[in-house]
Amino acid sequence: MGVSLRLAGFPSIEDLHGSHWQIPLIPAVLWGMTDTFRCLGRRWSLYHAGVLIMLYAELMVLATVVFLAVFL
Repeated sequence: MGVSLRLAGFPSIEDLHGSHWQIPLIPAVLWGMTDTFRCLGRRWSLYHAGVLIMLYAELMVLATVVFLAVFL
C-alpha cells in the first residue's frame, strides 16, 4: 500500500495522479492474500480469527490500490 501511495503522489495533495505502474501491484496484493488464505485452518480458533482479520486488512489494501489505479 505504501508503494501504491507513493506512485499516486502522496503525501502532497496537489500532486495526486494516477499511474500505470500501480496496475502490477494488484497481482502482488492478490498473491499476498492467497498466501495468507493458505494459513486458515478447518476448525475455528483464535489463530483462525487472526488470519481472518489479516485477510480483511489485505482486502482493504487491495481496494485502496484498485481505487488509486482506476479513479485517480
